Amino acid sequence: MYAYAYSYIYSHNSCILHSLQHNMKFKLLIPYLLSTLLSSCYITSTQSLQTTIVAATTATTPFDSDGHEIQPGLKYYITPAQSNDSGGGLSLAIRGGICPPFVVQENTQLSKGLTLRFLPLDNKQNAIYLSSDLNILFNAATICVQSTVWKLSNGVGSGGGGSDDMVAGRKYYVRSGGIIGRPGVGTVSNWFRIEKAGDIGYKIVFCPSVCSSCKVVCGDVGVLEENGKRWLALVDQPLVFTLKKA
Repeated sequence: MYAYAYSYIYSHNSCILHSLQHNMKFKLLIPYLLSTLLSSCYITSTQSLQTTIVAATTATTPFDSDGHEIQPGLKYYITPAQSNDSGGGLSLAIRGGICPPFVVQENTQLSKGLTLRFLPLDNKQNAIYLSSDLNILFNAATICVQSTVWKLSNGVGSGGGGSDDMVAGRKYYVRSGGIIGRPGVGTVSNWFRIEKAGDIGYKIVFCPSVCSSCKVVCGDVGVLEENGKRWLALVDQPLVFTLKKA
C-alpha cells in the first residue's frame, strides 16, 4: 500500500516526495491521500453514470435493437416488443379487393414482414426524431400501381387523402398509396410519428402538425383483428415495437 502511495505522489511531484520520504509524518498522510484518491474516483464514476442515465432518459431520437440511432432512408424491420404478442412484422394485404393494399401485422412471430423506411418532414435532416412528422414506406413492390407510402384511410374506396375524410367515431386503417413530402391539406393523412412507449419500445402515432388549418383525428396505431387479419388502425391499444436494422 505504501509503495502504491509513493508511486502516485511521485508521478505528480517527485520533488515533494524526495523531501518527505524520510519524514515520519508522511506515513500518517498515506491513509488520507488514499481516501482522497478513492473519493475522487467514486465521484467521477458517479457523475459519469448520472450523465449516462440523463442522456438515456432525455433522448430525442429512436434507436434500433443494436443501440444505433434510426437514420432516414435506411431499411428497418418492426418487431413486437412483447414476446407474448402473437403477431410478427408488418406487411401489406388487399382489403375488399381494392388497391392500394392495407398495412397488416403478420399472424406469426416467425415472419419478419417487409422492411420499412422513415423519411422526415425536412428532407435535409440527417436524423429521425421522436414526436416529429415523418413519412413511412415499405421497401417493396406490390401488384398495385400506387406507392407503398403509409396513409390513414377510413377503409372505404381510396379515402384518406385529406382532412375532410377524418370524422370522430369512424374506423381508420393504415394503408399504402400515400405521397412522400408535400405537406399540406391534401397530404395530411400521410404523416405519422414515432413516440416512446415504455422502457424499450416505441409506438406509431397519427397526429400530424403539417397543416394548421386541418381538423384531424389523432390516435395510436395498433392492431384491429378482423376476418383473420391483423389490420393496422387507430385503436386504444398501440402496437409497441422495437426496430431492427435490415
